[in-house]
This record gives sequence, C-alpha cells and structure tokens, in this order.
Amino acid sequence: MILGILKEIKPEENRVSMTPPGVEIITKQHGHRVLVEKNAGIGSGFDDIAYVKAGAEIVDTPKEIFSRADMIMHVKEPLPSEYELIREGQVIFTYLHLAAAEDLTHVLIKRRSVNIAYETIQKADGSLPLLTPMSEVAGRMSIQQGAKYLEMEHGGHGVLLGGVPGVDPGTVLIVGAGIVGTNAAKAACGLGAKVYLLDNNLDRLRYLSDVMPSNCFLMMSSPAIVRALIKEADVAVGAVLIPGAKAPKLITREMLKTMKKGSVLVDVAIDQGGCFETSKATTHSDPIYKVDDVVHYCVANMPGAVAKTSTLALTNATLPYAVEIANKGWERAFRENPEIKLGANVVKGQVTYKAVADAFNLDYVPIDKLLS
Repeated sequence: MILGILKEIKPEENRVSMTPPGVEIITKQHGHRVLVEKNAGIGSGFDDIAYVKAGAEIVDTPKEIFSRADMIMHVKEPLPSEYELIREGQVIFTYLHLAAAEDLTHVLIKRRSVNIAYETIQKADGSLPLLTPMSEVAGRMSIQQGAKYLEMEHGGHGVLLGGVPGVDPGTVLIVGAGIVGTNAAKAACGLGAKVYLLDNNLDRLRYLSDVMPSNCFLMMSSPAIVRALIKEADVAVGAVLIPGAKAPKLITREMLKTMKKGSVLVDVAIDQGGCFETSKATTHSDPIYKVDDVVHYCVANMPGAVAKTSTLALTNATLPYAVEIANKGWERAFRENPEIKLGANVVKGQVTYKAVADAFNLDYVPIDKLLS
C-alpha cells in the first residue's frame, strides 16, 4: 500500500501525522511505500532528510500525494482546498469530528472515500486510544492557558491560580472527569488551585477519589451543581465528550452572566461543537474573545501549539492501526478488528457512524451491512 503524509494546512497547526521512526516501521518492517509532502514535519522538528533516511519519498504537492496514495494520513480534517483531491475508495485516516462538520460530511459522502476517524476508534472497555494522547495534552494545556488568560493584560481579573502564603488560591471548575478533565485536574492541583471536578459516573468519581490530591473535590455533576460552582470559578474547563457526537451544552448563557468578570472559560470540546452555549472556534493567532466580560478560549487544535510533544504522542498511538490497515486493507481490517471498525464514519457514500447520521438527519448504514 502507498501511504501519504500531508503537511497540515489548518492555521497554526504544526503537528504531523507520522514521525520518521514511524515511517521506518511502515517501510522497512512492513514493506509499504510512504509519500511525505515537502516540509510536512518541520513544525514538529523533523526535516525532510530524516524522512528520506527512514525510507520515505518526498513529494512537492498535496495534489500528487492524493493522486498516488491509497491511504491519506492527516492530523486534522480535510479542508476545502483538499475536497476535490479526495478519490473514490481512498482511505482518509485522521481526526474528522464530523458531528460538528456538516459540510465536510456531505463532501465525504459525495467523494465516496473510506473515512476512518481517529476519535471514534474504540476499545472494548470504552476507551478511545487515538483520542487519549491528544486529550492528555489538551487537558494539561487547558490549565496552562486558563492561568495565562487570568492575567490582567489578557483581560482576566488578575488571580494567580496557586495563590501565595496568606492569600487564597484560585478556583477551577472542570466539567467532565474523563481523560481531558483528569489531566486538567492534575495540572490545576499541581499549581495549588482549589479544584472541583464533576462527572455523572459515580464509579469514576470513586476511583478518582483514591488517586487525586486533597485539593481536588469530586462531585456528581448536575445542572444545579454547575450553576452553583460556576459563580465561584476563576477558570472553568469544558471537558465533556460523547464519542463521535456533538458535545452537550452544559454551561448556558444565563450561567455565564453569574460568573466573575474577568474569569476564563476553556472549551476543550470545541472540536465537537463545544460544551458552552457561547463557544465558537478560535485559533492560536486569535485565541480569545469575551462574552459578558468572561474570557473564552476555544482553540480547536490546542495540541498544535506543542507540536513536538503532540506528534510523538500521536504517532505512538496511531501507528499500530495504520500498520494494520496498510497490511490488511480497510475491509479486512474492519472485519478482523472491531476497534478499527468503530472508526468507520463515512464509507463509499454511506454514513456508517450513527451519531454523525443523527446530527444531520442522514440515513445511517451500519458498516457490517456494507461489508456483507
């Protein structure tokens, strides 16, 4: 199989979908060919020479990669300049987040490609192995960014999250105790903040009560609890994920009006539409805006700002799946690996992930029906 590694074109996106060591495994251990777009790895610290030494062929244009590759690997979703380059039957393996991207969903239906989403590949225990590493990065970054935008020069109200002796620390509210929320809580607790971590899974809360430090207060989530705690929060982090589906709106405009002026909202779920009613996607070059004097940070590709760490973590997770798809082809990989099968979102013109179909009132066709 020929794999194509594209240079990311989303604004301020410095990650790349495969490292040179990953290319070496694909080419020299498994005998596949890898095309890498010129300078694709520069933002993550990998030059073209490193890819060539690993066995890749450097290609000048994305058009050539799309025309030659059987499988395209990206970090972020295809953008409009790439839509017409996607070929029928071509495998697109990347983060797609289609439940928040109606136009892209219709494009992929029309192109009749085989679209496998990193974020919906799922293990039997419910974990999301290709979302986990970026969720770990984004969770920790959410506190780093929240703390920064609390500074008065950025429009915050001038609170140091960790406080100092004789002065109370700041308060952090985290809604959702999954991978993002837990990593955000670790970072906030490490700074010395007072942290409220909410979730509606009592077993998860019981587990975290045994492992989180004493300045992390675990509470069962409900609208009443969110309404009460949002008034105290200096930083609130939206960390709720429903795999493949739009994020629920858990902090409303009415709740926002009760927050402290100059407090900060960080919406890590913005790729899935965001879990604050007032959220809209922003970029690293223009990351914040204010609504009712509350700072909103809603960057849709947060890990792209720490590309070296993120690319290494992402390749560690994606490489085994990429190898399996390349070795077996997508149909056999779907049949033999239920984790990869759950990654099927739009295949040969059919929506094969129910949450995406439901989001846009489209017909849902189970992937098993296509495979049979």
